[in-house]
Amino acid sequence: MVTGQGGDAQGWGNMAVTGSVRDAIVANGYDCRIVLAEDRRALEAGLRDGACDMVWSSLYFFSNREDIIGIPADAVWVADVLDELHVPYIGPSAATMKALIGKFDTHEVLACNRVSCPRHVLCPPSDCGEVDFFPAFVKPNGESRSVGISENSVAETPEALRKQVAFIQRELGQAALVEEYLPGREYTVMVIGNGKQREILPGRVTVDPSHYGKYPILRSDLRGVGLTHVSLPDAHKEEAIALAGAACDALGCEDHVRIDMREGADGKLRIMEVNGIPGLKPVKSWSPQIYALYHPGEDPYGALIGTIVRCAMERSYGK
Repeated sequence: MVTGQGGDAQGWGNMAVTGSVRDAIVANGYDCRIVLAEDRRALEAGLRDGACDMVWSSLYFFSNREDIIGIPADAVWVADVLDELHVPYIGPSAATMKALIGKFDTHEVLACNRVSCPRHVLCPPSDCGEVDFFPAFVKPNGESRSVGISENSVAETPEALRKQVAFIQRELGQAALVEEYLPGREYTVMVIGNGKQREILPGRVTVDPSHYGKYPILRSDLRGVGLTHVSLPDAHKEEAIALAGAACDALGCEDHVRIDMREGADGKLRIMEVNGIPGLKPVKSWSPQIYALYHPGEDPYGALIGTIVRCAMERSYGK
């Protein structure tokens, strides 16, 4: 297992979460050790410490930031290093990981494969004058956990749009993704396994309406504080399953991803984001919550971790 200072912003969470994942892996009968890696040299040194059949990383790339992902131009991606070293790893390929963390790229791949996603424009490089849909939803192109999302994220006018795009560029140092605002219900879908063993599990995401402002959006202050609730969906289940499967096929997702969706004004689901390293906080993160809904038992968390590892091993080694 690989983690570092940036793990809290990029993937599962802090070191306590990493320890929980490690303990669950060991409980499933695998040997496991944790490698703290702030750069490529530390990763390679950690891999030399003992035999390694597979790596599971909470990092997209090496970073010393805990607050945001904030991808630098010279980022060294963990999956690229592992590919160079010919070390198998859990999760999507390097190319897929990069497409997933860049939400505009995700939308472009989905749109090219006729998988439903919102209308979208990246600002920059595109001129935000190209946006002809209002209200528009403005968010950072390369973040997660609702970083950069506030009541101001819904722009009703071109002036409000330009102001929020400038905020994201100034405060987060990255381009803004502008989407058509989706006013309906929100869903999150966990996908684990590959091929015939792939399992697609939809969940409905709700927040007490009293916590919303004018728009029912998952602002950053609503995440991670016990205000969101995931339940079995009472609508759109088959639609969500079909849409998630098509997205995974188009993007080349493997082992474990989570896909966020929302109803458009027409009542149909559209994909907002595909998370390549979903959170794995026991009980709190959405993937463990969803798995427990569909697989209740004595230790659903351990079963989830074991399933992900087993499927990745079978994909890489055929066993």
